[in-house]
Amino acid sequence: MTDRVYFFDTTLRDGEQSPGATMNFQEKLRLAHQLELLGVDIIEAGFPASSAGDFASVNAIAKQVSSNMQVAGLARCVQNDIDRCWEAIKDAKNPRIHTFISTSPLHMQYKLRKEPEQVIEMAIAGVARSAKYTPNVEFSCEDFSRSDRDFVCKIVGEAIKAGATTINLPDTVGYAQPDEFAEMVSYVISHTEGSEKVVFSVHCHDDLGLAVANTLAALKVGVRQAEVTLNGIGERAGNAALEEVVMGLQVRKDFYGLTHGIASEQLFPSCRLLSMIIGQPIPLNKSITGANAFAHESGIHQDGMLKHRETYEIMTPQSVGRKETHLVIGKHSGHNAIRQKFESLGYHFDEEQLNQLFSAVKDLADRKKTLHDEDLMALVQQEVYRIPDRLKLRHVGVQCSDGGSVPPVAAVLMDVDGIEKSGAGFGCGPVDALFNVISDLVGRRPALEQYAINAVTGGTDALGEVTVRIRENDFSAIGRGNHPDIFVASARAYVDALNNLAKREEEGIRIHQMSSPH
Repeated sequence: MTDRVYFFDTTLRDGEQSPGATMNFQEKLRLAHQLELLGVDIIEAGFPASSAGDFASVNAIAKQVSSNMQVAGLARCVQNDIDRCWEAIKDAKNPRIHTFISTSPLHMQYKLRKEPEQVIEMAIAGVARSAKYTPNVEFSCEDFSRSDRDFVCKIVGEAIKAGATTINLPDTVGYAQPDEFAEMVSYVISHTEGSEKVVFSVHCHDDLGLAVANTLAALKVGVRQAEVTLNGIGERAGNAALEEVVMGLQVRKDFYGLTHGIASEQLFPSCRLLSMIIGQPIPLNKSITGANAFAHESGIHQDGMLKHRETYEIMTPQSVGRKETHLVIGKHSGHNAIRQKFESLGYHFDEEQLNQLFSAVKDLADRKKTLHDEDLMALVQQEVYRIPDRLKLRHVGVQCSDGGSVPPVAAVLMDVDGIEKSGAGFGCGPVDALFNVISDLVGRRPALEQYAINAVTGGTDALGEVTVRIRENDFSAIGRGNHPDIFVASARAYVDALNNLAKREEEGIRIHQMSSPH
């Protein structure tokens, strides 16, 4: 057994199953590139059999990953799933098929409606078919933590004989407790024939808030692959957060004695990028990456920090990619300075993209006294990584009121399919008025399911980041907009959501897709 832990990131598969976390094609490619910079060992790019859109994104990621990072696709222990998965990942330098089947009595009886011996036969067939395509096969026992341990030993042993090289033991419903989970995992490792030939993995959910604790407990007893997501996003309460597991191993190396290949200084940039893509702000009190993670207000704490930082900080902001110094980019900055700044943030753009960002930086600098890293990262998401617009917002004007005899009024000028349109109207508030006018100009009125505002940076001139989620019939979409004026940001977010809704309708990406495990 080595002391090297392999990180298997499933943000693009399990993470995307989190409500409101759907990503478009370009966003998935951008995040995959960032995961390369982060240094993850395996990226689970998606579930190719679930939809045409998922197949296309997995296939593109497999072709574009330039490093030795393994690219995995998920498949049930079903022939068509496995064949489709291989078609999607076969062009990767290091492809992996990740196949699974349920092993708990509850799942076998009510979900699969199969007898245990039938389940073992399906597992053997699924692994064997996967192994015909690639020697890199992962087998998962869905709902492991509620399974009979001796049955798991039996099915895992058969999977190893059939060609599995990685065995995953998921806490699919976040049921296990750390000591219990570690003992169960240890039992399977020590009582399974051929266990010395494979890498054992865990995939833990956070239903009881124990995903990271269970993952670390399993690593302590011999597991050497951690299946995680950025910001801990995923089904229901989410998954074990990559950044928390990484820093747990790094800060407490004295306790775990384990190493990894993650570039920890890319943790915050990666989590921040995901946050912008899915429009879900990182909570202030989130460990490792939250704004308050390195903030100190208590006088006692401040006094201790002034005397010696380690009195109240067990890691530095820089170790996770947080910078204590502010950005010096402004309206007088040149092309080269802006290019170098974006490169320092992990971005590499062609000349056309850089020119587009250069204009956006200048425009923002005219409105905002100081630009921060977060401002620039928000501009990247707004200006570069977005679906080509069918609808384009040109100008908006808003008149607020206190609800008296003159209601709030909004005026909008925009392009609809290349045709310039304008209109004005009323609403219960200025944002409602804006959305009403835009809906009239576009000719559709979806239901607004979510509206959220987040200040990207501090100060009264902070860049406002607005996220909206809209729904119409069987389709749902998220839109994001950034601007120092929150009404302009709101209008941009609503138009972005309408563009995304149209794109999703074109691709036929419905709200309820084929279900995935873990």
